[in-house]
Amino acid sequence: MVDFPNEIRINPAAINKLIIGGVVVVLVGIGVMTCFYKVDPREEAIVQRLGKFTGQPVTEQGLHFKLPFNIDKVTHVEVTTVKKLEFGFSTQTPGARTRYSPRSRGQADASLIVSGDLNIADVQWSTQYVVSDSYNHLFKVRNAVETFRAMNEAVMSEVVGDRTINEVLTSGRSEIQQEVKDKLQSLANQYELGIKLDKVILQDVNPPEAVKESWNDVNEAQQERSSMINKAQADYNKIIPKSSGEAEKTIEEAKGYAVERVNRAQGDADLFKQVFSAYQKAPEVTRKRIYLETIGKVLATQQRDDGKGGVVVEQGPRKVIMDQDAKGLLPLLNLNQEAK
Repeated sequence: MVDFPNEIRINPAAINKLIIGGVVVVLVGIGVMTCFYKVDPREEAIVQRLGKFTGQPVTEQGLHFKLPFNIDKVTHVEVTTVKKLEFGFSTQTPGARTRYSPRSRGQADASLIVSGDLNIADVQWSTQYVVSDSYNHLFKVRNAVETFRAMNEAVMSEVVGDRTINEVLTSGRSEIQQEVKDKLQSLANQYELGIKLDKVILQDVNPPEAVKESWNDVNEAQQERSSMINKAQADYNKIIPKSSGEAEKTIEEAKGYAVERVNRAQGDADLFKQVFSAYQKAPEVTRKRIYLETIGKVLATQQRDDGKGGVVVEQGPRKVIMDQDAKGLLPLLNLNQEAK
């Protein structure tokens, strides 16, 4: 049998001491746990004491001391990691084979931009950047990332609006990327966002889905038109120069023939003048020589019936017509010609 006392006496002072001791231990533990913070190699730390920035960002790696109980508040800002904003699409699985998820309504609205010739282009792009000034990035502009996103949309709309739809879809892509990057960097510096742009990438540029099929038909028609023009130009280059050369050849031949006929006519006229001059000096001799030459030509040919009602003139054996009183026959014969 064990006898218990009828009353248990509690000492209030001891309980109070025990509670106070426990609270102190807890507070000391919390204080110790909140007195230190760590800075990674890719980060900078911004320390605020009772809400006020204490000075330069902490860039030294490792553990650092701060006042506990949230008197000092530390914000870590990554300053070496390249961050990316996407417009009109979103990356679902990055890597060697990147997968993209469907666009939300807000992204689709942001990517539809009116070009300079009043066409609508579905422009999908991304902007890569790093934080260059952690203090400005946190405190100069409220919600710097959303502000930077709005700047992207405004600048891209401005740049695309200065160009035609064909430039946006084809030849002007690199120029658009560079111009957007330069203007964005200028705005970021002006607003002190603490952001440094790495690059602006036009991911894809297409006509809106509602008119994409018609747009493709137009492009095919334009390509076919260009193909036909190139083919016609090739045929032109093949035929026209040849025809021009033949025309030049014909003209030159005609000119040569004209010069030949003129010269021949001039020679015949000069010969006639010489014969006429000789005739005037000795009419009887000249008349007789002409007669003999003509008779020689006539007798040198012979004619026969071709059996069809026509006459064929053939070259006959050579005949020499001479004066019956001539005594020197040998000088008149052209032996070289006879041999031929």
